[in-house]
Amino acid sequence: MSRFLIDTNVLVHFLEEVLDEHTYELLRDYANQIYISSVSVMEFINLVQSGRVKNHKFGKEKVLQLITEKLYFKVLYVAPQHLEELERLPSVPNHNDPNDRLIISQALSNRLELVSSDSQFVHYRKYGLEFIKAKHTAKKK
Repeated sequence: MSRFLIDTNVLVHFLEEVLDEHTYELLRDYANQIYISSVSVMEFINLVQSGRVKNHKFGKEKVLQLITEKLYFKVLYVAPQHLEELERLPSVPNHNDPNDRLIISQALSNRLELVSSDSQFVHYRKYGLEFIKAKHTAKKK
């Protein structure tokens, strides 16, 4: 079984059905354990409440219920070891998003492969991050 931590943008693209086939299959393979940070859950709730994400795949479903009961992703809550990892994690040029850095710290601390379409994450490989670059595709019909 492989274990992956998905970034907020992967959740959004997955629900909008605009992920590349490889990433989509990775998320739908029940042999894989998919985690999502509580930080990403918070970001997704904000996107829905602000109207930036509309008509996501499950309509009016509560976000946490959608993630855990419909998608079967496990929520990875922020723990002290994640904050300690964040404190040790050097900054990289042109990337100072504190939420992204905490998600990266969770992946490092829990030895999870991080899946994101954010190209800045590649710069953290030199600190031990295992990173899979998801791609955004045209909306499926």
